[in-house]
Amino acid sequence: MVDIAAVLSHFNININEANPAFSTGATWGSSEVTFIKDIISPVDGKKIAAVTMATSADYNRVADKATDAFKQWRTLPAPKRGEIVRQIGQALRENKDQLGKLVSYEMGKSLQEGWGEVQEMIDICDFAVGLSRQLYGNTMASERANHRMYDQYHPLGVVGIISAFNFPVAVWSWNAMLAWICGNVCIWKPSEKTPLTAIACQSIVQQVFAKNNIAEGVSCLIIGDRVIGEQMAADPRIALVSATGSTRMGKAVAVTVAQRLGKYLLELGGNNAVIISQDANMEIALVGAVFGAVGTAGQRCTTTRRLIIHQNIYEAFKQKLVSAYAQVRIGNPLDEHNHMGPLIDHDAVNAYLASIEACKAQGGKFIVEGGVLTGDDYASGCYVKPCIAEVENYFEIVQHETFAPILYLIKYDTIDEAIELQNAVPQGLSSSIITNNLREAEQFLSFAGSDCGIANVNIGTSGAEIGGAFGGEKETGGGRESGSDAWKAYMRRQTNTINYSADLPLAQGIKFDL
Repeated sequence: MVDIAAVLSHFNININEANPAFSTGATWGSSEVTFIKDIISPVDGKKIAAVTMATSADYNRVADKATDAFKQWRTLPAPKRGEIVRQIGQALRENKDQLGKLVSYEMGKSLQEGWGEVQEMIDICDFAVGLSRQLYGNTMASERANHRMYDQYHPLGVVGIISAFNFPVAVWSWNAMLAWICGNVCIWKPSEKTPLTAIACQSIVQQVFAKNNIAEGVSCLIIGDRVIGEQMAADPRIALVSATGSTRMGKAVAVTVAQRLGKYLLELGGNNAVIISQDANMEIALVGAVFGAVGTAGQRCTTTRRLIIHQNIYEAFKQKLVSAYAQVRIGNPLDEHNHMGPLIDHDAVNAYLASIEACKAQGGKFIVEGGVLTGDDYASGCYVKPCIAEVENYFEIVQHETFAPILYLIKYDTIDEAIELQNAVPQGLSSSIITNNLREAEQFLSFAGSDCGIANVNIGTSGAEIGGAFGGEKETGGGRESGSDAWKAYMRRQTNTINYSADLPLAQGIKFDL
């Protein structure tokens, strides 16, 4: 079993004393009354360590420090910033084993997924390094003779990153690496449920910045509650707020930031479906469905929550699912033999139980029953059974996102009906069709197909690669992170015109003689 004390010591996380509320490369005290929060692992219910929660005064000091640091950081050429991000990627490679273990123990996802999350950080560093030499603008033809027009991109300033517990480090890195490449500085507010992995990442990053003589404030970490998040959203010093979390939280952030005409990037809830055609490869469909539904104990925004199955194969596929669920191994996520670990905390367990009861009350029929696991191996009280219910898509509970391993089965007859069912929820993050029918696949990807930001063929709803832009539509928020041209969200666009003639011709042939 993993020696967690050694892992914490590796990242200079103090087990016996409260860890600092924030860091910009130096530890400052607060003049206000502080609150100490114990961090409890859902794996075994034990206290890992404690953190000092930041105050409003702490936040203001951090924001001032970041604002000052931006003035210097933006002057460093983008390829030079890329070299520093390259070094961060190398440092993450060297710390992958220990950081992956900490992710697994603090959050509760399987060790393989913990290592995989750190690998995503390494991958986005590699992507960002290449991007540092490709921050291209366009050159346009001017209608005026001897004029040149082009557009270019400049950094925004301070980027605030509010991340969620389910991916405690990867989503921060999607934002931070691109923001740094673009010349911005970052203030990171991690989930207060998983602050220790954030402290570990900050330790790694700060060592790289210090080695390169980079001023404090380019990478800032602040650990606080909802009040700190609200302060960040309302702060005019924050040019862009990137927030990952529930739709409720995202709507609040959007309203607050919009009131000051700031920019926001939202990655919110998902209610993802896989359409399983009668022409599907059943093995692909089964693996994709089970991993999508039980991976990270159903606590991914891309978790598969609905299976829309053709009526001709519905009964046969249902039996395959029941058999597969009987083989899912639930237990300590640091044991690589287990497929599924715990939910994040008891509040999540209660939400899971309430959703099961609501589903039954609305007419859902459970073919694999849920429940909380008990016994010495499940002492934290956060381990639950993945369950499956036959439902109708219009059920109120099916229209909501429950962050838990509850899978809903729905029948369909025609591909048009399946796509309509897939789209008939408020969320629009990830979607998938499993089919060997080319016409079905193309229709699913067409303008008349999936209305989600991510649409896959013959893979599941989870497991996005960093090379593509990640994000969704409708109540998912409309933001895009990670690959493709998502970098443009962290920049301000400027159109430039240069007149190299001896005259001043006006656009559209206007004459203005003096």
